[in-house]
Amino acid sequence: MSIDIDRIDHVAVITINRPEARNALDPVHNAALGTAVAEFEADPNLYVAVLTGAGNVAFSAGADLKTLLPEYQSKVRAGESPMWNFGGFTTLERAKPIIAAINGHALAGGCEMALACDIRLASPNATIGLAETKWAIIPGAGGTVRLPQAVPLGIAMEMILTGDPIDAAEALRIGLVNRILPSETLLSDALTLALTIASRGPLAVKAARASILESRSLTERAAMENEFKHFLEVVRTDDAAEGFAAFGEKRNPVFQGK
Repeated sequence: MSIDIDRIDHVAVITINRPEARNALDPVHNAALGTAVAEFEADPNLYVAVLTGAGNVAFSAGADLKTLLPEYQSKVRAGESPMWNFGGFTTLERAKPIIAAINGHALAGGCEMALACDIRLASPNATIGLAETKWAIIPGAGGTVRLPQAVPLGIAMEMILTGDPIDAAEALRIGLVNRILPSETLLSDALTLALTIASRGPLAVKAARASILESRSLTERAAMENEFKHFLEVVRTDDAAEGFAAFGEKRNPVFQGK
């Protein structure tokens, strides 16, 4: 039982390794996940991460209802109001992309963790849903915010209000996941995608991601100005000079993140 981190070139593979509990997060694993994501974000040699669950049954069932939720409820009843999240992952302001390799059930908080990722890939047996209304609560770690941004509003509304999950085929149809991949190759395919992104200019990847996410709350004019701000930040970098030089010389670029 652990949160495992494997480093492959400039990619971190973060695995929630608690398959006996469908990779649900108890307080210990919740804190460990936050540490893992923070370490990835702080490491200048890591550009992209893949988040997955151990085994082939669950990506994550979210909070361990026997331990993590009661701990949080006791804090609320004591007058505290800490932000409900999963290891800080669902609320952490981060600059680097994370790919979710959804290898089974991604339910409740597990769905919210997948929604907090930038790209979602799924195995054929994946199920995705926000079950919280069945427990007389609502999603509290981004579910009501990110799901309507990822799929049409009416579909998000139905999923959240009923609490019923959808299968991988439906998730693909509505655009919640990018691709359905064979269970046996899901992680390796996710790693291949991560390595591809990591081979691009790391500053450009961060700037493009930031521009995309920031534009959602801006007018079109303001978003264009914001995009140009990010463009000016990267066009003057050493990496940009290397990218243009490598293109002209018909060789692979060697980026330094500078």
